[in-house]
Amino acid sequence: MKYSIILAAMSCLYIGACNNNPASKQGSGNETSTTTTVTENNGPAFKKEGVLSFISKEKGDTIKTIDIEIAETDEERAQGLMDRKAMAESQGMLFIFAAPEEQSFWMKNTYISLDIMYVDEKMEIVSIQKYATPLSEESLPSFKKAQYVVEVNAGFTDRNKIKFGDRIAFTRQ
Repeated sequence: MKYSIILAAMSCLYIGACNNNPASKQGSGNETSTTTTVTENNGPAFKKEGVLSFISKEKGDTIKTIDIEIAETDEERAQGLMDRKAMAESQGMLFIFAAPEEQSFWMKNTYISLDIMYVDEKMEIVSIQKYATPLSEESLPSFKKAQYVVEVNAGFTDRNKIKFGDRIAFTRQ
């Protein structure tokens, strides 16, 4: 228990020092908070908050469906997938912003290589940053306006043939 309290306090320090998108306004207007437990080996535990499907632009069929954790408050978006050492192939994180704007993420304190998909207000994938380097502070911009960002394990978009123009659809649990 004492170990968990110390880790929680250290995580709060990281949240204050890190911001995944310093150039954008991140207030969502819906400032609810969720708690995430810390596991011994893999960092914060995944908390299923919904499901997300990737939908083919050409055929309109579902390419793949994953479980998602949702980050929609400033605190949740700043934390993102930082400090996690592993994530299942069937899991991802959905970041929700109040309005579409150019986004830029980084991999600071993120140990998992990721594919980062930027999605516009019409739920269309407008940009993909593949195989993001763990722990890098390099900016990974959207290049276009995005209201949603989906993070999954690196290689996910290649393995599932997800590309620009495909869409997402999600439901909360």
